[in-house]
Amino acid sequence: MSYPISKPYLITHSLLPENQETPIQFITSDLINKQFFYKRNHFPYPTFSHLNFWLPVNGLVKRPILLSMQEILQFPSKTVKAVLECSGNKRNLFKPKVYGVQWGKGAISQGYWKGVPLRSLLERSGIKEGAKEIVIEGYDFGKRTDQDKVSGYARSLPIEKALHPDTIIAYEYNHQPIPFKHGYPLRLIVPQWYAMASVKWIKQITIIDDNFSGAFQSIDYVYYPNKVNNQGAFPVTTIHVNSTIQKPLDMEILNTGMHKIRGIAWTGDGKITSVEISTDNGRSWSNAKVNFTDYKSYEWVTWSYDWEITKKGEYTIMSKATDSSNHVQPQIPFWNRKGYGYNAIDQIKVKVE
Repeated sequence: MSYPISKPYLITHSLLPENQETPIQFITSDLINKQFFYKRNHFPYPTFSHLNFWLPVNGLVKRPILLSMQEILQFPSKTVKAVLECSGNKRNLFKPKVYGVQWGKGAISQGYWKGVPLRSLLERSGIKEGAKEIVIEGYDFGKRTDQDKVSGYARSLPIEKALHPDTIIAYEYNHQPIPFKHGYPLRLIVPQWYAMASVKWIKQITIIDDNFSGAFQSIDYVYYPNKVNNQGAFPVTTIHVNSTIQKPLDMEILNTGMHKIRGIAWTGDGKITSVEISTDNGRSWSNAKVNFTDYKSYEWVTWSYDWEITKKGEYTIMSKATDSSNHVQPQIPFWNRKGYGYNAIDQIKVKVE
């Protein structure tokens, strides 16, 4: 008897705007197919003409330029394989709970992004002395719950990050044009930073001589360590060292015998150097087998651990990653009011019977 092929689907949190996460526990490839790439939106999808697309680069520049898609494609290209992780990934694990989209562990994806380095466009226009930040504005816009006016999605980068050779204006994902829902025709890709920086549906690039104060820069995507005030606030930028157990599933029932624990680990500061596993709720730790083959800085690594279990009962399995900058996943996450950057030691529970 034959059975139909089963396949995973995106996990939906909202439809308008569309927010869906990758079923990370079922992903076995380190390249995420576009149909399983998580979707994070603040507003409805934008509408604009793809056929008459122009990208302006203006502001504090020597030569304001207006580039057609054909001209952009003529620049020397670059391809980077990079993790894109929503800064709210794992938000539903914070204690006490925080408001916002209750992302599980699947607001993360990765693949190959091809495009033109942002610095190439900035060099073509010429940055004037005194420039401080590069503002990238998307075509998506709408009303926020905390403002009466309509806002567009825009973010800025400091000059040094904008000029990094691997910060690119991408037009392809996994060797195909970027899907519309992920930023077609042009999306900024900022490796090492949380994905709020990777602005979709780029509308224009503006060089400014001050700190950008747009809502998605100065209100959202800011760490607020205090629940009742804004003291100690600072911006969300670099991805924290992190890991996720993909198999077994949380609360799964297993039989005795050999089981392969597997998962992924990633960081925004350097590279993953080790992953440790505990099967006894953190009392003891063992090194997992990490696949470092062809591993480069911006991507996740896969890891596995062979676990032989002979005794029935309930078990807490934990994973802890360390990176080359000596960052280690903490036992307790850095709590913040908007729920960004969760990276505590990952854990699941299983029952063996």
